[in-house]
Order: sequence, then C-alpha cells, then structure tokens
Amino acid sequence: MSGSIQVKEKKERALGTRLFLKAERCNSHKCVMVRRPYPPGQHGQKRRRISAYGKQLQEKQKIQIVYGLTNKQMRNIFLEYSGSPEKIVEKLERRLDRVIFHLGFAPSQRVARQLVSHGHIHVNGRKVTIPSYNAKEGDKISIRSGSRSIQQFQDLTTTLKKHETPEWIELNKDELIGTIVGTPSIDAIRPFDINLVGEFYTR
Repeated sequence: MSGSIQVKEKKERALGTRLFLKAERCNSHKCVMVRRPYPPGQHGQKRRRISAYGKQLQEKQKIQIVYGLTNKQMRNIFLEYSGSPEKIVEKLERRLDRVIFHLGFAPSQRVARQLVSHGHIHVNGRKVTIPSYNAKEGDKISIRSGSRSIQQFQDLTTTLKKHETPEWIELNKDELIGTIVGTPSIDAIRPFDINLVGEFYTR
C-alpha cells in the first residue's frame, strides 16, 4: 500500500467515518473503515470519551478534509454565514470540484479538484481552473472537448448509466453536460454536523 493511501486511511480512522478520500477503495471491502473501524495506535480499540470541544474539532476536520479547505477558508465561510447553515451548505456544495464529483465525472472530490486545476472542465463553455469556483443556478458544466480522450473520462458513458445526481443538479448523460437547477438542501452535507463547526468558530 502506498504512503498516500495510508495517510488518508489514518485520517478516516482517527475521525471515525468514511471520508471517501480514495473513493474506489472506500466503496469496496478494502475500505479501512470496514477492516479496522477504530482509531490508529496501540490504544485505538479502547473507548475514548470525547469532550464537547473535541467533537466540534472532529466535525471541523471532517468537513475541512472532504472539501479540501484550508483553515482560513473554513473560518471565512463559517464566520461569513454564521447563523445560516443553509448558506454554508450552499457555499460548500456548489464548489466546482464538488459539483464535478456529484456529476460522476470523478470518483472523489480530490480527483475532481485535480481535473478542474488541470483545465479539463468548462463552465458555460469557458475553461475554469479554480476548484472553489461557486457554481450558480443555470450554469452548465462540461468536460473540455480536448480532454474527453484522457483516461479519466474514457469509460464515463458506461459508469454514468447508473449514476444519480442530487436533485439540484441535472445531468445529460449523452452530452456529458451538468446544469445547476436548484439549491442544495441542508441534508446534502450529512453525516457532518455543521452546527458543531459553527459552535467551534463562535466559542
């Protein structure tokens, strides 16, 4: 197993949840949370009491890792939209890399982030290379025509046959175009507890 996979799996075990950082692995029996669903270390299998602050910190870390945010980005989002969980969810879920993941164009948000950064994604016909770009209602997201031959997209028409997008995103599976048609609900961010993260930043 490579070092990068081990690091990702340790994060999942430490936080006690599947973060789908290595999606193709986490959707199989090889997932570390199936094989070893307890924190790493020699005392990992012992029950641990977690303080209120500890729970807040864990939820912060989960969201930060999954969405690929820096401490500064996390703080800015939660302080700017303090008291409005719906706005926080909208800000997180409408990130372009998150939308690409929801569309099924990438097996994980980590891969989606790379696809955007490398210039493979268009929004309304124009290349966007900023993973944090905020997709707006009506935006059409597609794969750059010159990128459709890369390995990542070669079997996409097959893998998308059974793929379902959230109700706020429409996907034309023949043309490989996604359209933002609504607003993500607060349920979209579950199983994360954004209220705990809000408490972390306002304590």
